[in-house]
Amino acid sequence: MNSVSTDFQFFVECDSSPFILFRNTGKILYLNSVAEILLGYVNQQELYDIAISYAPKDFGYKTTRLELQYDTFSFYAITVAYENEEQIGLKLYHRPRLDLENYQEMDKLPLTDINILLEANIALFKLHNGNNMELLADQDLPPCRIDQNQFSKLMRKTLHSFRASDSIRISLTLMVGEYVLIRNKPERIIQFMITANGRYTDNDKEIKSIAEHTNTTCLLKEHTVRLQVPFVQ
Repeated sequence: MNSVSTDFQFFVECDSSPFILFRNTGKILYLNSVAEILLGYVNQQELYDIAISYAPKDFGYKTTRLELQYDTFSFYAITVAYENEEQIGLKLYHRPRLDLENYQEMDKLPLTDINILLEANIALFKLHNGNNMELLADQDLPPCRIDQNQFSKLMRKTLHSFRASDSIRISLTLMVGEYVLIRNKPERIIQFMITANGRYTDNDKEIKSIAEHTNTTCLLKEHTVRLQVPFVQ
């Protein structure tokens, strides 16, 4: 094998798979940007314990199929590697998003400014509710192709489930390192998230049904709803 002199950290940083390098004490020596996001949802000690549990018996590496779920992060396998007793590396492999071969005729869907769509539905909600609301949205998002009527209905139903909350926080962001395959082409994902001190669950079944119809991943929790939508331009 040819010897190449280069800094491979750049390539690890660009990888969409989380990578963490631990010291043998469990302290993190290095992690890429995706792993840094992941650590917002899982304790580093848990990941270190997984690395130790699935490490190869001798120096080298070992890949294991392993189902792991941390909030919206879903993994199907890990690789654990070490070449000395002082450091051990862990890489986690994202479970691919569903390949939506039967995605509705997206070319016929209108290009929509999703920020305007969101603001319109918030305005409708405010007509009947006096909740304090905080909105954090990426105003630089370009238009995307979306079923305006169905997604508006989805947002209204979701907002309505928080009607009794004192304060509601809403964010609209482009997800980092996440994608969905549509007709064998990777498309980015936009996330619409609402967080409050509680919500009603009476409309959850309908919310899930509309989400499925619009190819939206829906995560419903006691204080949070996340809607993840293919960002098709």
